Amino acid sequence: MSKIRIGIVGLGVISRFYLEALESLPGLELAAVCDLNEDVLAPFEGKIPTYRDHRELLAGTELDAVVVNVPNDVHFAVVRDALSAGRAVCVEKPLAITVEEGRTLRALASVHKVALFTAYHRRYNTNVLALRDGLPADVPVEKLTVRYWEKIEEHVGRDQWYLNPERCGGGAVADNGPNAIDVVHLLLGEVSLAGADVTRDENGVDQQAVIRLTSADGTEAVVDLDWAYGHGELKDVEVVLGDGRRFAADMLGGYPGFKSSLGHEYVGVLEEFTEVLRGERATWPDGLATLELVHQVYQAERTAAVH
Repeated sequence: MSKIRIGIVGLGVISRFYLEALESLPGLELAAVCDLNEDVLAPFEGKIPTYRDHRELLAGTELDAVVVNVPNDVHFAVVRDALSAGRAVCVEKPLAITVEEGRTLRALASVHKVALFTAYHRRYNTNVLALRDGLPADVPVEKLTVRYWEKIEEHVGRDQWYLNPERCGGGAVADNGPNAIDVVHLLLGEVSLAGADVTRDENGVDQQAVIRLTSADGTEAVVDLDWAYGHGELKDVEVVLGDGRRFAADMLGGYPGFKSSLGHEYVGVLEEFTEVLRGERATWPDGLATLELVHQVYQAERTAAVH
């Protein structure tokens, strides 16, 4: 495969990190963009094809893959159509709103023999990777904690749909949960839900949650989420080893500007996606595992409320 031709569907607040990453990766080429808003399409007019309907983009442009960066509630339809058209997909987390949608998308990717890849950008964070690579191989991890705290209103920009639970899929658990849970997957592998405490505001939106997870070998992991943190943002990882030693990584350390850590992380996203497209990776995150855990957290909360 020569240059990989990429189309981007959705030019919201995260799209600039994809665009910057594409410019830095010579093996990729931005071939088309799509958005409902004509104003955000204007800078691309006359340079590459622009579309307001993703189906027209899929039908009208020769593409190898599509980056899907639309609101969460539209993920399913856009990803479904791209997979059905034989295009590989890199989709922003979460994969979809419901587990049923996620399972349908996984099945479609298998039927059409194209890659379905969910972008968990924190797994490419330099500080997280340094923590992982620095852990001693001969001492087991006893406990892992991932904290993901922010004030969501500071992060949404013009993408106000984040604040609508029906469009977002929920609150902190649905939005920040996938990235934080994926860091657990990166460090521990597959995990199961052991319990969760969810706190909702007066509007019924989950603003905080403490999710307890267990790995196959019994290692405890805690995902601590806060969507209403009033002191900037705090996103870090702590590992406690069996011998009592502690190791930590600040995801934002060395990246003082607002969202400045995302630049190198999205380069990592597209680098790995490129390896998938070139057949250089046997496995990659398709997004279903974290979607299932998010669903289980909400289900456990509902069950506890009934009892």
